[in-house]
Amino acid sequence: MARSMIQRRHEAERERTEAYDATLRRVCAMPRPAPDFERALDEVRRGFAGVAIRDGGLWRPKLKTRDPARLRLAAARHLYARYPVSAALEAIWQDGSGLNADEIALRKAWYVAVARGDSLYKAGANAWLSRKEVHCFLNLSGDFTFEEAFWVAIIRSCTDDLGLAARLARTKIARTPRADLAFWREVARFFCAQPTSREEVDDLCDYVGAMHRRDAAYSLKGRTLGSLRRQMSEWHRDIAAIERIEAMRRRAAGRASPTKDGAWDGSRLEDWEWQPSAKEAKAHGERFFVRQLRTAEDLVAESRAMHHCVSTYAAKCIAGNASIWVLRRTALGKIERLLTIELDSQNRAVQVRGFSNRVALPDERKVIERWAKARGVMLRN
Repeated sequence: MARSMIQRRHEAERERTEAYDATLRRVCAMPRPAPDFERALDEVRRGFAGVAIRDGGLWRPKLKTRDPARLRLAAARHLYARYPVSAALEAIWQDGSGLNADEIALRKAWYVAVARGDSLYKAGANAWLSRKEVHCFLNLSGDFTFEEAFWVAIIRSCTDDLGLAARLARTKIARTPRADLAFWREVARFFCAQPTSREEVDDLCDYVGAMHRRDAAYSLKGRTLGSLRRQMSEWHRDIAAIERIEAMRRRAAGRASPTKDGAWDGSRLEDWEWQPSAKEAKAHGERFFVRQLRTAEDLVAESRAMHHCVSTYAAKCIAGNASIWVLRRTALGKIERLLTIELDSQNRAVQVRGFSNRVALPDERKVIERWAKARGVMLRN
């Protein structure tokens, strides 16, 4: 039965109303939850039982925010703050990303001690800072993170220039492990005595950090900014050389990425060690050893230390046409580089050179002859 005009109008009106209601349901915001004050109090109390100066049950905040970070900070101020605290210390209640649990606990403990009016020096800061540095840390004004404020306090003990201290505190010095604080204090003193741009400080920090990781006894004592720049340039050249050698090794092996140890196959000869008798030894505990270099890092380091071009032989080593060996002497706890030796694929000594390509000394020659006899290596006259 055909619908009348009035029926069609009513159906069209009903469809428009339903569509309108559906749109309202889709775009209308859900009711916002109330701020969770109890959760904020629980998070802030955790680990600090019995040290609050106020009762959390009496907290009547007039906060409209639902941001958990801001609520935590407000709760911490209520529970612990008898005195104002710097933003550098307060930040831990708002964001602890990138920090391990121990560091988060330490920063919260520092905040509580300072907010309550306790001695920060006695609360644990004396493990890293002097009394003067703690005073500077607590009274520092400006927009600094915790790490930056920590290092400004340290650097201010080396210089009266607050601008220089702030600039250095915003370099990579402030992002170094606290376990290596003694070394990085020395680095900060170095740049206070020989200032340079923030960008160059960051570059030089990469270099001195790498040297410190390689040798814990590395020091900046007696160095100048100019000598450090030259050494950093040599280090960058070494890195570039290592990358080229690694690229050659990967191509030769047909791999898209380096193996775990980054070594090529090399010669099948085994390393060798010899300890002279007490009558023959020139020092107590003297030993000699010959070992093969099979990685780009070792080859470049040998070339740099011995002032010769053995690193350019990497392609021959990777192809199996040569192998590079080194003679070392150890005595009285020190290791001395003596000789670098090139063998061909038939284990014949092609070159034997010392520092700056000098020839082997008579005593060194005797040790090399022992090694050659033990391992079947053919030496040239």
